[in-house]
Parts: sequence; C-alpha cells; structure tokens
Amino acid sequence: MSERTEERLTDLDDALERVIAAARTHLAAVKAADGAVDDEAVWDSYVALNNASYEYDQLLLDTYGEVTPWETEPIGRGQVVEEEAEAAPGGVAPATDPYPAVVSVRQRRDFRVPSVSALLAEAGQATRRLDEEVPAPQSVGEAVLGLVQAGDGGLGSLDVPVLEPLQGVVTVVEVAAPLDLDAAGDGDAEALFRSGPDDRLVARLDEYRTLDLDRDAPPEPPQD
Repeated sequence: MSERTEERLTDLDDALERVIAAARTHLAAVKAADGAVDDEAVWDSYVALNNASYEYDQLLLDTYGEVTPWETEPIGRGQVVEEEAEAAPGGVAPATDPYPAVVSVRQRRDFRVPSVSALLAEAGQATRRLDEEVPAPQSVGEAVLGLVQAGDGGLGSLDVPVLEPLQGVVTVVEVAAPLDLDAAGDGDAEALFRSGPDDRLVARLDEYRTLDLDRDAPPEPPQD
C-alpha cells in the first residue's frame, strides 16, 4: 500500500469519526432544546453534522468510488434552511421547490369481450356484493363500470377472465394547472384528457398484450 493510499484511508477514518461526534453533539443539542423553535445550538450542530457528512461522503467517493445514502451540500453558518425555519403544523415542512408544473399520468387500455353474457354475469355478481340493491348491468359499458366500482376503482379491477386485454398506452404529461373536476362539469369528458398549449409530453409508454402462443403465433413454414 502506497503512502498516499495510507494517508487517504487515515483521512477517511478521521472524517467518519467527525461524523459520529457531530451526530452526538446534534442529538445532545436537540434534547437540550426540547422542541424549542430556532434554537441556535441545534442549528449550529445541524450545520456541523451536515458538513461533516458531506466531507465524509466526498472522501469515500474519492477513495473507493462509493457513496453514502446522504444527499448533502455544504452549508455556511449564515445560511437559513427554510424547511426548518418555517415548519408547517404537524411538523411537516412546506414544499420549497418552485417548480410550477403538475404531472398528469393518463392511461388507456382496451379490452375484447369474448362473451357478453359471461361479462354481464360476472359484473352482476360483483355489484351485488357491493350493494344488493344495485340493479344488474344491462350493457357491456355498464358491466365494465360495475367491475371498476366494485373493485379498487382502477384498471386492475378489470383483470378478470371475462375480459381479454388488448393494447394500451400510458402518457406522462407536465401540465400547467391541475385538474379541476368542478369546473369541468359533466360535459365534454374528452376535454379532460386533451393537452393544453403549455403542456409538455414527457413520455409515452406502450403496453402490448401478452402474446397468445397457441392462437397468435404465425404458422411455421412447411418443411422441405
């Protein structure tokens, strides 16, 4: 082992000891403050613990190419951490990220109905378990709606043998404003899924149905 390597390992050990000492000092300050807001000793020890952790993380990276699970950046003594200074009721810090966009996840999945009578029967049983007074579905659309309502409210409720899943798609879109169901009303339902001029499509994920090897596989070429 070279002299330089030994020196790095010594520095790494010393840095870890500083993290441990700083953590103990921070805990002692927190206990002494006993919930007091803006306690100076707590803040000083927090800064020391943060910076010691950052130093150790960087040395670990430089020496072994490894990192800690801590995401830290150096903090100067005069800096203020808004999350600590303006804690919300219940001890939950308010969001400070100024990023204005809302992420909209939109999913479509199509299904084939091999047997309408089987689907109506399945949905009828599901809705009766939910509420015996609910009338049995009379159409394919009512049956699918009944399965969703009787399940968890998601598309997972439609993973039943009486429906054959086809292809689907999921899109992730950054939108300028969140969905307002009250303002949308019961009119144009498709408008709820249209992108506005300021929206940005982040990704489209295509969902292909599982290949039915017995039915969908192409025929093998004839043997010579």
